[in-house]
Amino acid sequence: MTIHRLLPLAPLAAVAMVSVVHAQAVQPGDLRASPERLVQAAVEGVIGTIQANPDTRSGDLGKITGVVQKQFLPYTDFQRTTRLAVGSAWRTATPEQQQQLHEQFQMLLVRSYAVSLAQLREQNVKFRYQPVKTASSATDVVVQTRVINNADEMQIDYRLQRTAGGWKIYDINMMGAWLIEVYRKQFADIVARSGVDGLVKYLTTHNARQASDN
Repeated sequence: MTIHRLLPLAPLAAVAMVSVVHAQAVQPGDLRASPERLVQAAVEGVIGTIQANPDTRSGDLGKITGVVQKQFLPYTDFQRTTRLAVGSAWRTATPEQQQQLHEQFQMLLVRSYAVSLAQLREQNVKFRYQPVKTASSATDVVVQTRVINNADEMQIDYRLQRTAGGWKIYDINMMGAWLIEVYRKQFADIVARSGVDGLVKYLTTHNARQASDN
């Protein structure tokens, strides 16, 4: 069984190669920032740092991974992503298992994003953010974006939840496939065969293999 490494995140890397006017910086936890501004800040923060550093521009995967961890993760809630992707098995997992699942799944997502950025770092596309039209009291929203590369156009959606620390990205949709849905089916199959420990082992082995291959 091959886990989907790049399906949900390769497009995210592509949209990071943006050709837009930089908005005023939005920091993680800015309670005044709109969801679309936060998405823009998360994406442009990563690519801006990569473009400014010769090591990351040359494709150094370790350096790019470090940028993703520092510049992108603060805008996300991958703890929630993990909980929803693992599904009902999360409730029966021990606190230690939950921590391992979160750490390993986040590592998978970060590395997939970094690999995608390394592959696509020299592409130049335009990224358009659609304003969110929803009630000010909403706690869960979807930010729609358009990625334009020459004559090609792709829609990427980001789902965010309002938290005590501001809006946080926790799911991404590409061509109708939400990241959480993609992994939930795979994780459920593994848990059904091998239990939660089997899923932890699978993710750990997968991450170790990816690290040794690069």
